[in-house]
Amino acid sequence: MNLLMAVPGKDYRIVRIKTKNKDQERFLANLGFVEGSLVSVVSESMGNLIVKVKGSRVALGRDLAMRIHIADQ
Repeated sequence: MNLLMAVPGKDYRIVRIKTKNKDQERFLANLGFVEGSLVSVVSESMGNLIVKVKGSRVALGRDLAMRIHIADQ
């Protein structure tokens, strides 16, 4: 499932990131979104998410959140 389907407050592990290009992949990696990392959704508003990853809170748009695939921890 993708990050948009996550239940707020529950921890998930990133299993795959499907990006359009290497720049987008590098951008997400710099924010801490790499395979194997733990993430949790803090809040959601109209498809936009506030996500906690590696101790930081990051805002993600719907388009990027759909590219991050997660699984239960």
